[in-house]
Amino acid sequence: MVIKVKENMLNNKIFHLSTENTSYVIEILKDLTISHMYYGSRISEYRNSKKFIYMDRGFSPNPEGEESNYSYDTLPQEYPTNGNGDFRIPAYQILDENGARVSNFKYWKHEIIKGKPKLEKLPSSYQTNNDNTETLIIYAKDSVNQLLIKMNYSIFYQSDIITRSVEFINEGSENIKLLRAMSMNIDFRDPYFDLITLYGRHNNERNITRRKVVPGIQAIDSTRTSSSSHQNPFVALVKPETNENFGEGYGFGLVYSGSFLAQVQLDSYETTRFSMGINPYDFSWKLLPGQTFQTPEVIMTFTANGLGKMSRNFHNFIREHLIRGKYKYRERPVLLNTWESFYFDFNEEDIINLAYDAQKIGIELLVLDDGWFGERNDISSSLGDWYVNKDKLPSGLSNLAKKIKNIGLDFGIWFEPEMVSPDSKLFEEHPEWVIGIPGRNKSLGRNQYVLDLSRNDVQEYIYTSIKNIIDNVPINYIKWDMNRNITELWSENLPIDQQQELSHRYILGLYAILEKLTTEYPNILFENSSSGGGRYDLGMLYYMSQSWTSDNTDAIGRLDIQYGTSLIYPAVSMGAHVSSVPNHQVGRTTPLKTRGYVAMAGNLGYELDLQKLSVSEKDQIKNQIDFYKSNRALIQFGNLYRLSTNDENEKAWMYIDNDKTEFLVTYVKILSIPGAPIRFIRLSGLEPNAEYKDMNNGNVFYGDELMNAGLSIKRVKQDFYSRVWKFKKIGVR
Repeated sequence: MVIKVKENMLNNKIFHLSTENTSYVIEILKDLTISHMYYGSRISEYRNSKKFIYMDRGFSPNPEGEESNYSYDTLPQEYPTNGNGDFRIPAYQILDENGARVSNFKYWKHEIIKGKPKLEKLPSSYQTNNDNTETLIIYAKDSVNQLLIKMNYSIFYQSDIITRSVEFINEGSENIKLLRAMSMNIDFRDPYFDLITLYGRHNNERNITRRKVVPGIQAIDSTRTSSSSHQNPFVALVKPETNENFGEGYGFGLVYSGSFLAQVQLDSYETTRFSMGINPYDFSWKLLPGQTFQTPEVIMTFTANGLGKMSRNFHNFIREHLIRGKYKYRERPVLLNTWESFYFDFNEEDIINLAYDAQKIGIELLVLDDGWFGERNDISSSLGDWYVNKDKLPSGLSNLAKKIKNIGLDFGIWFEPEMVSPDSKLFEEHPEWVIGIPGRNKSLGRNQYVLDLSRNDVQEYIYTSIKNIIDNVPINYIKWDMNRNITELWSENLPIDQQQELSHRYILGLYAILEKLTTEYPNILFENSSSGGGRYDLGMLYYMSQSWTSDNTDAIGRLDIQYGTSLIYPAVSMGAHVSSVPNHQVGRTTPLKTRGYVAMAGNLGYELDLQKLSVSEKDQIKNQIDFYKSNRALIQFGNLYRLSTNDENEKAWMYIDNDKTEFLVTYVKILSIPGAPIRFIRLSGLEPNAEYKDMNNGNVFYGDELMNAGLSIKRVKQDFYSRVWKFKKIGVR
């Protein structure tokens, strides 16, 4: 069974949740407090060997009627309450009509259901026939104000994944305001952790940082009404000795695209409290009697086999249980995006000529980026005016798309539908649709305002505008961009006491639009973008099965970005392009071979003017594309192993298929150094007794030799050097 329920010697109820390799244990204590007891490697049966020992702690108050050794301040809890003696950060906080901010949930009942219910209005994972899935719902109630919560635990047995979320239901007769509503909380009775997060900025997203958890509070967050390029909604808590291949680690990913908070609090008695969810900063939610509020979902995994196994757990789960639609298992096309080819300066002839060149070298999809609509010739105008710029495309968008189709390419297009330019017909007609405070100046970002997606009329306008294009143009791909964060949060659509709901309502409005469009147009491949990686999160992947990883197209700059991204997100979600040199973001000149190998770590694309390349460069790109296509399924749906060289000047990784019959190894050296030693890399994930043939030179090695002795790397006096090995299994000893 996935979920077992029993009572211990004290008549306390025990919930034992099991995946194939992990166990998660919850205990309902004598006063019906919901306590966390264990999460880690699978145990056959929980008999409380590591029981919690109650002690009288100074300055830790006791609930009425309980002994002095019983205090919420020291208990390990599943979803801690507020104001009742636990002075650590609560998982939730409310405001009653009488001004009280104290609440106390107690266990009421539970149910166990097969499968996994869908979350209302929110993206969430789903069960398939490939995983044994059960859901535990624990109901807890505040007897004073009749606020009910449903704590949802869905167990994906084969995936070693548990998902969590919470639903609040006002069953009382008075209004209640939620001030904090985290999606999950765990209290680990263990102080020895490192905290791994992904930080960055525009053009340099998702860098890995690792630091020791120390007494006090450590947190990452976004207050930008997007998940942001600055901190990603992913956290790993790992033991200090954990590395890529060995050691214990917990991974947490939030299925949400708005402002978030993930925090660790190590208390005085060495309990590590971790919580994750919507950022309570500038958030509240008014619950009228009978109304509900659903928090976003958190995806959790545990492994005793290092960061690599944690990542592969996430990758397999995201591909199988989060990404949806036609492109879930379909190989993604090699594309050419026009942005760095022309920026805004193009006409129909330019696009057609580019398409001819693209088709000759094996590109499958041409994407027309910004500048095709309204009077858009730079970033100063026309966002919101989604009609064709006839000065650039006199025969119209539909005719252009048909011409490109006749050349032999699919056609894709760029939108930034959440924004509006001050210089636009839409803003002139509907200034009230913009987020901003009456009487105050509105901040501009990239010369644009943000449309108020909490409004139904704005949602309908965006949906209809895009639908009108799709219905009249043969489109195979849409790049959905979002190039600024939201300021001056205020909406004409909301009453005064609900203005702090706007940030979350904006995200719900976005999800509503995406649900309609992706459902009605399942044959279109949607790619999420936000100036590259500014909203690269699990929530967007639910609707759009790939994301533009970063506006930084420099291969060397991309190494750390793509490495960090791979901690949680699979290769099939990651858009990666080869661009021209010197690179437009950093000015670096990198060999075309290395630019290709780095971009092949995800969904390969190109972003340059092919007509400016030499014949030999075009031939090299054609060979790159041919090589990528022959290995595309392996990269996009294989298992990733990040390979350690113990040198920050190098990066190496490999993809291997599920049957361990073929694999691809990529190595990149950044700078050449004088007197360099001979380097080697150990491979991972191979079948020890299998013979693997190097398809380049015919050499044959057993898997155990490649994993333990490794592959030597030829010394080359060249910056930005790279090479790839392809191996196939030819037998077993």
